[in-house]
Amino acid sequence: MTRIGSQNITPTQWYKGIVVELLRGFNLFNKVDLKTWWQEKEDLSPLQCLSQFIEDILLVQVKERIFIFVDEIDSILGLNFPTEDFFALIRSCYNQRAETPAYNRLTWALFGVATPTDLIGDFQRTPFNIGKSINLSGFKLAEIQPLAAGLEEKVDNPLAVLKEILAWTNGQPFLTQKLCQIVIQQRSSGNKSSNEEAVEDRYKLDTHLPIVNYHLIGFYYQFSPFLLEKLVRSHIIENWEAQDEPEHLQTVRDRLLRNEPRAGMLLKYQQILQGSQVVTDGSTEQIELLLSGLVIDQGGQLQVKNRIYQEVFSLVWVEKQLTKLRPYSQALQEWVANHDSVKLLRGKALNQAQKWAEDKSLIDVDYQFLLKSQQCDRAEVETKLKSVIWRQKLLMVVISLILLVLGVFFAN
Repeated sequence: MTRIGSQNITPTQWYKGIVVELLRGFNLFNKVDLKTWWQEKEDLSPLQCLSQFIEDILLVQVKERIFIFVDEIDSILGLNFPTEDFFALIRSCYNQRAETPAYNRLTWALFGVATPTDLIGDFQRTPFNIGKSINLSGFKLAEIQPLAAGLEEKVDNPLAVLKEILAWTNGQPFLTQKLCQIVIQQRSSGNKSSNEEAVEDRYKLDTHLPIVNYHLIGFYYQFSPFLLEKLVRSHIIENWEAQDEPEHLQTVRDRLLRNEPRAGMLLKYQQILQGSQVVTDGSTEQIELLLSGLVIDQGGQLQVKNRIYQEVFSLVWVEKQLTKLRPYSQALQEWVANHDSVKLLRGKALNQAQKWAEDKSLIDVDYQFLLKSQQCDRAEVETKLKSVIWRQKLLMVVISLILLVLGVFFAN
């Protein structure tokens, strides 16, 4: 969809752009005079032109099964006109199967980082309830065996190295390939780390000996988990924002921080990092977390997707972000540490915190902190009121006594 564009584009240009991409994808440019055909439809809406193109040209010219893959579907979020009709058209293609058998050959597939509610603002329309979701999981060892060819003659046991790489990436495609590339570059450059040189020096072959120990030859080409960990930390985790090229971790970070429910997302993620069982419930925060790629649904519970993510987006990182978002973050941390009532919120600070929390989905410790603060604030207010009332009563007694004494005095 990014080939069509999303900035400063009209609905007519956008829908016509989709038709052009379909012509390209199905090699129909030589069979269709698009300019003439589109001019003949100039009295129709752009959506209707696309609909007629699918039925009158695409389904007629292509006799086999047709699969239309729409990638980067989230790019339509930047359009300055509504796109509900586009998804309604996809739904109508499905409904047409009952009346026009040719539509049974047509299947749409949507790819991108967005929820149905992101794409459809009109709740009266439900184009996605006839589709089938495809959950993508990370690569398994058997699926990335083709990558082993690139490690040949670089390491002694490529599959063993790939297994160690998967232990860090959990099969995340980009990170898996990036780590493979880092290993190759490290072995090819000759710029080995001091730890790697120490390992190789220890098992360096003595060519002057008449006996060749093939076990040591194997050791010479081994790539230990320790060396891989050093590469992961030095090339990916440490100072990651400067080393994130091509950009990947920054994309995950931006997905976490740019969305409106980011505080709720971070709080849920914090729970996961702390080892709490977070059961999948389909909430907005959980959906956004899953879409970020940071966590996965494992047996009905959310878990961090891989070790690299867990090291980069650690508890320290989360606390730092929450400090920027929570107006009471420092007070909460101090209260959690020793449950000292002095750290609870009162007055204006409590009012600001309650207002901030109104539209947030918080975790239990936040609610407990705010509830305790409210109870403490109410108790202190009641105590002050009682003190004021007691002083007023005491003052009235004193005044009454003074009046009584004065009355007796003047009576005499």
